[in-house]
Amino acid sequence: MAVVTMRQLLESGVHFGHQTRRWNPKMKRFILTERNSIYIIDLQQSLSYIDRAYEFVKQTVAHGGTVMFIGTKKQAQEAIAEQATRVGMPYVNHRWLGGMLTNFSTVYKRIQRLRELEEVDFDDVASSGMTKKELLVMRREKEKLERTLGGIRDMSRVPSAVWIVDTKKEHIAVGEARKLRIPVVAILDTNCDPDEVDYKIPGNDDAIRSVALLTRVVADAVADGLMSRAGSKSGEGEQAGAVAVDEPLADWERDLLAVDDAKAAEASTAPAAAAETPAAETAAAETPADETPAAAATEAPAADEAPAAPAAAAQEAPVAAEAAAEVPAETPAETPAPAEDAQA
Repeated sequence: MAVVTMRQLLESGVHFGHQTRRWNPKMKRFILTERNSIYIIDLQQSLSYIDRAYEFVKQTVAHGGTVMFIGTKKQAQEAIAEQATRVGMPYVNHRWLGGMLTNFSTVYKRIQRLRELEEVDFDDVASSGMTKKELLVMRREKEKLERTLGGIRDMSRVPSAVWIVDTKKEHIAVGEARKLRIPVVAILDTNCDPDEVDYKIPGNDDAIRSVALLTRVVADAVADGLMSRAGSKSGEGEQAGAVAVDEPLADWERDLLAVDDAKAAEASTAPAAAAETPAAETAAAETPADETPAAAATEAPAADEAPAAPAAAAQEAPVAAEAAAEVPAETPAETPAPAEDAQA
């Protein structure tokens, strides 16, 4: 199914090219006819190229890539900002700074500076520790950075592809992208060079409605790619969980699993032991009545031995008293021994 219809292209004026005196001969194969000194673009070819570009953008985003929207001419500024913000992609709709792609490390430092300025409260002069003039200078710096770098505030690396409106006006951006071998998706009017673009869409790059329509189509492709990326991540998570069981384990992981298995075995044997206990009680209940007196008679001597213990203790008490009484009697008899030794 086509992502855009022929009627939509006609209503938006995508088929209108430039004047016949302002054309690039390389675009001849995309021109259908000439009317009132204006070239008419073949929309049948445009539809096929739109589908091709749509699929490329979708696959690029689905595999984790990003697409930068570029369009600094007045007709494209609003559409570029609106559609790029809708899908969360970086964009440049004012002035293209030289080196935004080829010298991104330096541009990234300015992005960090913009983030620092966004945290400053320019209305609180007392607690800022700066004068009003210093705060005013910083405010103007922030506004300038927001105008030029606001669209790429969240970009941390160069994009995977770029969408460009009017490659003739954005020739610096096209040159940087080609130097870094970044695929270029762009609208090609009759005055553009098709050799500079990887995924070309023949169409009108001057009409506001035409630019808005084609930019929306590219943004829809980005949205489809984001949805595919989210679905693939959830599927990969489930597959990773299934594959993790078959992966080799480290020694410490095996030990932990062994401990868990032992605990699980103990937990499984506990219900079995609890089931055996009622069985033992049932067997005791089924014991014949004749065995009960015999068991009681056998246990009776043990009960009789309990009072015998105090009696034995009572008999041993006088013996201990007699032994204590004999000790002082023997002591005087042995005392003179040292005196006899002294006389000798």
